[in-house]
Amino acid sequence: MRTQHRSSRTCSRASCQLPAIKTLTYIYAESTAVLGPLATYAEPHSYDLCQMHGEKLTLPNGWSVTKLEPEAAQAGPSEDDLMAIANAVREVGSQQSAPNPTPPQPPEIGRRGHLRAIPSN
Repeated sequence: MRTQHRSSRTCSRASCQLPAIKTLTYIYAESTAVLGPLATYAEPHSYDLCQMHGEKLTLPNGWSVTKLEPEAAQAGPSEDDLMAIANAVREVGSQQSAPNPTPPQPPEIGRRGHLRAIPSN
């Protein structure tokens, strides 16, 4: 199992010593391969590929490939995403600062073990 940092990883293809720039992951249940930017850490069930092997990728018949571009993956959250996070944080903060009233308990007129009698209204 390789767990080296991203800068020192090489292509997973046999006898290729070029630096890896992409990561290939298979989703067997969906017959799909995902080729994206180099993952932060090497995973046991993914393959690091150099530029040449990433471009020459071939798949079994009936399989599809999803290619994720590095620019899209590194673009970060959109302004809408940031506003949604900020609104969620504000909402949680306002719930924590508001007093938490306890619901009124009905008066008990008698209790015996785990049973209790409460008056009907």
